[in-house]
Amino acid sequence: MDSPIPDDEGNARLLAEAKAGSNAPALSVSEISNALKRTVEDRFGHVRVRGELSGFKRAASGHLYFSLKDADAKLDGVMWKGNAGRLPFAPEDGLEVIATGKLTTYAGRSSYQIVADRLELAGEGALLFLFEKMKEGVAAGGLVDGARQTPAPHLPRTIGIVTSPTGAVIRDMMHRLEDRFPSHVVLWPVMVQGDGSAAQIAAAIRGFSALPEDGPVARPDLLIVARGGGSIEDLWAFNEEAVVRAVAESSIPVISAVGHETDTTLCDYAADLRAPTPTAAAEMAVPVRLDLAQQLTQSGMRLTGGLRSFVDRARERLTTHIRLLQKTVDIIGVRQQNADDLADRLRRGLEKRADLARVAFAGVSGRLSPAMLRRRVAMSEERLQSLRLPMALIKRQLEERNSRLMGLDRLLNSLHPESPLARGFARVTTADGKSTIVSSKQAVAAGVVRLNFSDGGVDALVQGGKAPTQKAKLSSGSGPSTTQQDLFGEG
Repeated sequence: MDSPIPDDEGNARLLAEAKAGSNAPALSVSEISNALKRTVEDRFGHVRVRGELSGFKRAASGHLYFSLKDADAKLDGVMWKGNAGRLPFAPEDGLEVIATGKLTTYAGRSSYQIVADRLELAGEGALLFLFEKMKEGVAAGGLVDGARQTPAPHLPRTIGIVTSPTGAVIRDMMHRLEDRFPSHVVLWPVMVQGDGSAAQIAAAIRGFSALPEDGPVARPDLLIVARGGGSIEDLWAFNEEAVVRAVAESSIPVISAVGHETDTTLCDYAADLRAPTPTAAAEMAVPVRLDLAQQLTQSGMRLTGGLRSFVDRARERLTTHIRLLQKTVDIIGVRQQNADDLADRLRRGLEKRADLARVAFAGVSGRLSPAMLRRRVAMSEERLQSLRLPMALIKRQLEERNSRLMGLDRLLNSLHPESPLARGFARVTTADGKSTIVSSKQAVAAGVVRLNFSDGGVDALVQGGKAPTQKAKLSSGSGPSTTQQDLFGEG
């Protein structure tokens, strides 16, 4: 049961009543919540709060929810999707930030919170903390693996530079390249700090890698990503994951030349080479032309001296060998004498052969008169006529030989062992068909014989003149299986 409500004089009352002239009317929960909301927002419409991020999460809607805390208190916070997309860094627990926005209340939980329009890192300490966290993430992703680094070419034909088109950096690099070794340079202008700078730098690196070998713009053999010195905040674009990933995945060797010698960015870890300054990057990119010319001159001199020494040593060896060789006259003189003797013998031999041939020809030439040749031709024609046979005689001889051949063929067919089979006879062979049986003794000795008819053969069992006691079934290796009968027995 409800307790009575005391009145102004301390007496308890059951029902609440509004007294005339009272300045404390009863408010609803919504009314009091709205009043608190207006009061807080009017009083704290623009505040900057410093604290450590805690319980950070990004909702599916894109809104950010977090808490700011210090040693003694905690303040809930929220950042709507539109502002969250413009953050220059990725918030996470443990970062010390300064949130700029307004305080408001949240009636659903009877709490107050800050609606942040902007989040900033609270000093370089927070930036360094975030840098180390990003460095660990990049290392875990394999983007700073030294095994992936590609050596830079000794003398690149084309150098690509990613930097701001204005300022001292590009001028100093061009002057140093001109002094050392004038090269073809392709500049891809980008912003090197501020919103959108990381995206431009990453796009420039990927754009250089995507250039074709034979395109209208020469594809660089070496890339230099450069920026002058500045604070860690000024160099932060070169710590973004997009830039680091683009450098690590570049198909062209990359020299990172960001800041001064003491400045370090994640881009330095992902690059193939790191230069302490942009000017030093230009020095690393190309050698000194005068030094190369001097090296070439020295190499040419060493080569010439080596060749001269080689030729001198070869000449000395040749001179030594020449002294050991016989004189040309001594070597050739004997050969010339032998050649002269052979030439003289050849001449005399040819003359003798010609004389003998002349005598032999004189003896034969007398028998080669035209009349003699005509007589020999006539005699040859008579002999040829005598050798010709009449055609009737040749035809008669062919018919006689053909008749004899046909008679021999008929005789051969009649004597063939298979011919009687067509007239009802059978040829008895061994069971394998290899030998012909011509006597009863051979049949009894074989035991099993084969009867070959004109249309095939059957196997038979020989009982030696006695009636068989049983019927046996045998099969030959070449024909179908048949029931064998007693060939020489009864029944």
